[in-house]
Amino acid sequence: MKRVLTTLAAAATLTCTGLVAQAEEAPSLVTILTEDQPQTQLMAMVLTMQAAQQGAAPHILLCGAAGDLALKDAPESATAGQPPKDMSPQGLMQKIMTLPGAKVEVCAIYLPALGQGPDVLLDGVGVAKPGEMAKAMMAADASMSF
Repeated sequence: MKRVLTTLAAAATLTCTGLVAQAEEAPSLVTILTEDQPQTQLMAMVLTMQAAQQGAAPHILLCGAAGDLALKDAPESATAGQPPKDMSPQGLMQKIMTLPGAKVEVCAIYLPALGQGPDVLLDGVGVAKPGEMAKAMMAADASMSF
């Protein structure tokens, strides 16, 4: 009987520990990208992807020239493959977008500055609301800016 109670107690402890681990949220990472250089844009996506593969929930904010990565009709600088793996900044961003919990948004003033609406954005890319973005930045476990 003592052995059964010990086994049950151990099983209950493992179950509770597993539930606590599941309840913990993934660390959040906010990547803010404003740079227009394709290599810098790609490196921002590489580091964001690496963090996501290590458990972070990525939230990417694209502003200024970097917002062009989010366009359906993006410039060649966003879609051209870069060495060493011939990956484009937009291509890697789109892979990141498929990850659970990933979020990609353009700055609130990006589309008005273009004179365009959200229909020019890739499916799945949103428009950041300043208050919500500020909250995400303040709550982030880590942030990167390029």
